[in-house]
Amino acid sequence: MSNLEELSLYFVNHNTPIIDGNDLKMNIMNYMRKLKKFKFNIRSVISLNNQVYLPSHEYIQNTFKNLKNNQIISCIDYFPKANEFHCHIYSYPYTWSYYDNITNNFHDGLFKRVYVISLFDERPFEREFFLKIAKSFPCIEELRLHNREPQKNDNQQWSIIEYPHLIRLDLVQTHENYVEQFLNNTKVCLLNDFDLRVDYNTLQRVTDNFTSDATRINCSKIKCLFLYNEPELSRDLKDYFPHAKIC
Repeated sequence: MSNLEELSLYFVNHNTPIIDGNDLKMNIMNYMRKLKKFKFNIRSVISLNNQVYLPSHEYIQNTFKNLKNNQIISCIDYFPKANEFHCHIYSYPYTWSYYDNITNNFHDGLFKRVYVISLFDERPFEREFFLKIAKSFPCIEELRLHNREPQKNDNQQWSIIEYPHLIRLDLVQTHENYVEQFLNNTKVCLLNDFDLRVDYNTLQRVTDNFTSDATRINCSKIKCLFLYNEPELSRDLKDYFPHAKIC
């Protein structure tokens, strides 16, 4: 590999020391003298049940200073319920087509090549967070959301958020605030027909037992509805989703 002039690496490591710039330089770059472009995407998940050294944000940034990249982004999140630290380090511009486990600590940036994203946090996602996501990921086609915490500012007035390319939406593991937000056409504009995964009881509450006009427009765009914890299908449910295949 000594003649390699460009390298892209993706790492995920669990309960081991965080891979930092010193690791990459000593174990990879020192053996690739002709390397001109080095792109990487590194995720580390550390359980606090294990005695693993957790470096600071400043240390991580410093270890990447000498690598051949325009910019290094690092983010460290602590999740008390899971008792874990998550560390994400990547080179920017970002070249992967997916971006997993975006949290409230997400840095600004433009990710035109990303088509699949997942959002996860133990703190609530407020409306300004979703505005940032829509701006940073203008081409997303699939969005998965995992957040059980209710929004604190969901009654405030905000501009409508547009997702012009979204065709798959997974809201199974979310608080009903987020289901209501995505299905309410005064809050979110969905331009395409899309597939939706959602808990039946949550959907029933958000749509006011399949009668609400506020969610009717976006629900009419659902082409495939995957329901979890679903009882026997009712006539009201079928009428409210006239174009959807219900699974």
